[in-house]
Amino acid sequence: MNQELADIIALQAVTYLLSDEKRISWLLGDTGLSSDDLRQAPNSPDILAGIIDFLLSHENILVDFCTECEIDPTLLQQIRPFFPGAYQEFTFP
Repeated sequence: MNQELADIIALQAVTYLLSDEKRISWLLGDTGLSSDDLRQAPNSPDILAGIIDFLLSHENILVDFCTECEIDPTLLQQIRPFFPGAYQEFTFP
């Protein structure tokens, strides 16, 4: 896993969500993003992080996205640390 693959999957998620008015409305309502924010998504790691979080918090949409894109649903959890705001576990020496 690397940043390039994480970016590709996140952009697939944006494309998937934007392909359906109901999903767009749900995304905008849940996240507080605007249409302008979505236009900036490809260039904004923060917005991509919010979109990944949205998918991770809505299992039915996540499963549909992963089925449509033929990816393992756990992959989104694996790419989440590549974006801002991800929970980081700390280990102490």
